[in-house]
Parts: sequence; C-alpha cells; structure tokens
Amino acid sequence: MSELEGLMEKLKMETLAAQLDALLEHAAKRDLSLREFLTEALQAEWSGRNLKTTEGRMRLARFPWIKTLEGFDFSFQPSIDRKVVRELAGLAFIGRAESVIFLGPPGVGKTHLAIALGVKAVAAGYSTLFLTLEELNLRLARARATGRLEAVLAQLARPKLLILDELGYLPFSREEASALFRLLSRRYERGSVIITSNKGFADWGEIFSDTVLATAILDRLLHHSTTVNIKGESFRLKEKRRAGMLTSAKEEPRARREEEEADISGAPAELELAETTASS
Repeated sequence: MSELEGLMEKLKMETLAAQLDALLEHAAKRDLSLREFLTEALQAEWSGRNLKTTEGRMRLARFPWIKTLEGFDFSFQPSIDRKVVRELAGLAFIGRAESVIFLGPPGVGKTHLAIALGVKAVAAGYSTLFLTLEELNLRLARARATGRLEAVLAQLARPKLLILDELGYLPFSREEASALFRLLSRRYERGSVIITSNKGFADWGEIFSDTVLATAILDRLLHHSTTVNIKGESFRLKEKRRAGMLTSAKEEPRARREEEEADISGAPAELELAETTASS
C-alpha cells in the first residue's frame, strides 16, 4: 500500500480511492491544474459520501416502494391543484413543521404523492419515516405491553417528516386514538406529518370512536397544514379496465369493494416493525 492509499484509508475516502486512477487519467487528458484536479477529486469523494448518506436515510424511511412526482399522472386526476403540489415539493412545509393531509377514495394516488414527497425530503437531507396506521398502532401496542411507550413516542417524534398512511380503513380503540393524539402533540410545531385518509374530516369522530378526541387530533393537524382533497377515479380500476379485466359497468362496484378490502388487508409483507427510526 502506497503512502497516498494509506492516507485515503485513514481519512475514509473510499470513493476517491476507488476512482483515483480514472480521475488522474482524466486530469492528464484535460491538462488540469493541481487546483482543478483537487477540486474534482474532492467533489467525487463528496458525491460518494452524499450518495451513501441518502441511501441510508432511504432505508431508514422504510418506504414500501419508491414513487416520484414525475411519475404521477396528474392528467388522470384533474381535481388536484398542481400548483399546490409544486409548492409542497419545495419542502418549505417541513422547515415550518407543517402538516399535509391527502384525502380521497381508494386508489386515487394519495400514497403515491405522500411517498413522492417523502423521497424528495430524504434527497434534501431530512430524516423521514413511513408507517401505515396499522403498523403505528401495532408498534405502540407492543411498546405499551413492554412499558416502553414513552420511549417509542420519543423515537417517533424525532424524524423531521413522519408519513402516516391509510387512516380510516380500520377503527381506532380509545387507547390507540389517545396514543396518536400524544404523538401528534409531541410533533406539533416541531416536526411535519403527512397523513393519507379515505375519510373526510367529518367522519373522523367515527374512526376514533370519540368526537372530542377526533376534534383534538384535527386541531393539532389542521392548525398549520395543507389539505389536498382528491376527487377522481381509481388508478387501479383504470389499469384493470385498460387490461380488459373490467368488461362492464356492473363489475365496477364489485371491483371498488375488492380494492377497499385489499387496502384494508394491507401493507407489503416485507415491512417489518423494527423499533429503529431516523434521527433528526
């Protein structure tokens, strides 16, 4: 091992060590000055470190899949105000610790938009965590059973952005609703929350089986928030129709019911309820 290789190892310049020969060859061909070569070498190392950091944050975010705003078909959901989504994509709402709520029936793209904003947040350096409400309730129930509820609530308060998906598909017990209120209270004006729900705000009292608690939860969420109400057709039904799986209008109500049941039954199997979470 040369002295240079030893120094790069001590400085943990893994990317630069791997690319050094190529960078030297490139510098010689372009007749770069020492300053220009050093700039390119350090830029390569920084890019490599930044990529690894982003990949680490992406793993901690626990997205079930990766979605982007570029991949969203806004023409199919004309009810969405693109200007509002563009403003959200600037991520200023995270800096202001504001909430975003996506409302709409199953399959209209609520989770897609929530994940797409989460992916942008990770790329911008924000700690992010994605959970379905079912996963959240299971995690908090486990914490209560082991006497660790306060510790887990503290963990969930740390990410700069917390995404809670599928509120409304399953009813909350009073204990679960109370734990959600405590979590949102901890994050109030400290960290951003994105929530997706198939129920309008007027129905949240039914979800939480307590109108007073539902009002308190909405008070925390809506004080500083943006609500995107999506009124459109299901992307999944569109794809079924395109594939010829729906041949008549009579089949569509049944397909919608099956779609809602699929949403309720849930999250991908690979999502494990690990107790780790990103730090802010």
